Amino acid sequence: MTLGKYLVLASIALFGALGDVCLERGMNQIGRVSITNISALVSAIFTPWVAVGILLLLGFFAAYSIALSWADLTFVLPATSVGYVLIALFAQFFLHQQVSLTRWIGILLVSGGVGLVAGGPSLTISHHHERVASSLSAAEGSSEA
Repeated sequence: MTLGKYLVLASIALFGALGDVCLERGMNQIGRVSITNISALVSAIFTPWVAVGILLLLGFFAAYSIALSWADLTFVLPATSVGYVLIALFAQFFLHQQVSLTRWIGILLVSGGVGLVAGGPSLTISHHHERVASSLSAAEGSSEA
């Protein structure tokens, strides 16, 4: 894997964790909202912390889409599991939430487990051949026109 691909995977974990933390902080300031009160929900979207959270989660989505363009979901999702650890760290140190020892153990077990799953290739061979074949046939179709 290239440095660029590692940076995309790191961006997924970082943008997702920071986006979630910003949303949590903003929603804690706003208080309870409901889908039945659309004006309060729309107003919540435009508060600074929620808006920053949404922008970060859009960055997460962009990086996630990029990663899925060159790797299988079964590789991308486990490879970004460090996001679980980041969320717990950010929640504890920036939101001052208590993360119990039991939760830390669970987070580390989940992260370790998905790390084992990520140990395989980033792209299954048959999937890669299908992509190449469809790209070639599309290119041939456009050159014949």
